[in-house]
Amino acid sequence: MTSESSSMVGTLVSKSIMVGTMAMDWFLQLSLAQQASIVIIAPFIYVAVWQLYFAMRKDRVPMVFYWVPWVGSAVAYGMRPYEFFAECQQKYGDVFSFMLLGRVMTVYLGPKGHEFVLNAKLADVSAEAAYTHLTTPVFGKGVIYDCPNNKLMEQKKFVKGALSKESFRSYVPQIADEIFQYFRNSKNFDMNSKSDGSINVMETQPELTIFTASRSLLGKEMREMLNSDFAYLYSDLDKGFQPINFVFSHLPLEHYRKRDHAQRTISSTYMKLIKQRRADKDIQDRDLIDSLLKNSTYKDGTSMTDQEIANLLIGVLMGGQHTSAATSAWLLLHLAEKPDLQDELYQEQMEILNNGKEELTYDLLQKMPLLNQTIKETLRLHHPLHSLFRKVSRDLAVPNTPYVIPKGHYVLVSPGYCHLQDEFFPKASVFDPHRWDNDYQSSYATGEEVDYGFGAISKGVSSPYLPFGGGRHRCIGEHFAYCQLGVILSVYVRTMKWKFTPKMNGVPNPDFQSMVTLPQTPAEVQWEKRNPEQKV
Repeated sequence: MTSESSSMVGTLVSKSIMVGTMAMDWFLQLSLAQQASIVIIAPFIYVAVWQLYFAMRKDRVPMVFYWVPWVGSAVAYGMRPYEFFAECQQKYGDVFSFMLLGRVMTVYLGPKGHEFVLNAKLADVSAEAAYTHLTTPVFGKGVIYDCPNNKLMEQKKFVKGALSKESFRSYVPQIADEIFQYFRNSKNFDMNSKSDGSINVMETQPELTIFTASRSLLGKEMREMLNSDFAYLYSDLDKGFQPINFVFSHLPLEHYRKRDHAQRTISSTYMKLIKQRRADKDIQDRDLIDSLLKNSTYKDGTSMTDQEIANLLIGVLMGGQHTSAATSAWLLLHLAEKPDLQDELYQEQMEILNNGKEELTYDLLQKMPLLNQTIKETLRLHHPLHSLFRKVSRDLAVPNTPYVIPKGHYVLVSPGYCHLQDEFFPKASVFDPHRWDNDYQSSYATGEEVDYGFGAISKGVSSPYLPFGGGRHRCIGEHFAYCQLGVILSVYVRTMKWKFTPKMNGVPNPDFQSMVTLPQTPAEVQWEKRNPEQKV
């Protein structure tokens, strides 16, 4: 730098300091009321001016106007995301931005949005950067989004070893046995003493899903360590997936304390079993724990630590627990208002299982189209995750538009919103498993496949129906979910009939305050055994 330029910089700095000093002197001479007014009003003026500047830039996606600094559209989005998306789509089109707790979120609705976000290049967007605030305190360090993407892909491959068809064949009788035990022993049913009763599905289904998943994926030893309270630990973990956690990973609030306690308790339980198997040299091929103890070495030669294996087990169970619990609850609620559909499902069961003389198997589950279509329709109406995020790693152009999304912003896609559009699913708000009789709505995906490191999957994500996401972060638990939910629904239908309790007024509305779409309370049904004299 020359002496002349140094002198110019020095002059500018001096003038800036002088102006700042004068402004501060002027501010301090004002009354306390005037000072408070300026402090309160200034951020609102700044936000309005910033939005005006943002709107004048032709290379920026239209921004949903907001008044409250930093908060932005968080309330409308957090309370009723699909209605919020619909209002914005009507005003701005399929692509728009909104402020969410200091983050600029760019939404791209519809199948083209699925392709844009879910198949974006790894160099352009990052799921890890988007989710680590949410997931690391819940799952633990070193796994899922708390590691480089290549390691995550390998972790998914490690887990897939326990998600084969051969594994499912052994899981089905275990899951069924666990459900019958629950019907016998749970205070919610106590079926060998009672022939009818009422249940809160948001109490029974989280318990059932954690018990059945633990028994099948983690083995009998792990299941025997559990009790009903353990299911609620997963519920406390689930509460770590709230919008505020998207910004603040740790705050001195009760649900954060419960989240951290649940993570430590569940992790230590898994560690206890892992250490016991290592000490006893008792590593076979029984379950996911054995699979990870035998096969969790990365391509670079490093191995997952036992603590990372325990954390990954939390991630796997959590990935299925809160989503399958919600989906099975919605299944029961929709069927509660459709006794004719319950009868159809029962007749299908009797036909495939030879009037109940044959035991349910994985292969027989595949021969029950209506059962699987009912699950599929439930996932359409109630996508477990209403929004999927990515953080933009470098400036990202939106195809066929003048828009560029800046580095540091976020992109958001909502397959669940797409699921509810009449354009893709006629009478989309109606629960109708028979819409899938010809399965035409799911034929949009291309046949081209790609392997991101955990096995070949469909490359196409332009289908309007994506209940398990797509791309490199597609859920690997899809087939297990259908297996688990299929057994749960099969056993329910064969064992009982159910309807809403008098306090219910139809299927409840969704509660979006968690990141998982849950039914609002009350969520209760009355049940009665099909054969009151039969023991379960």
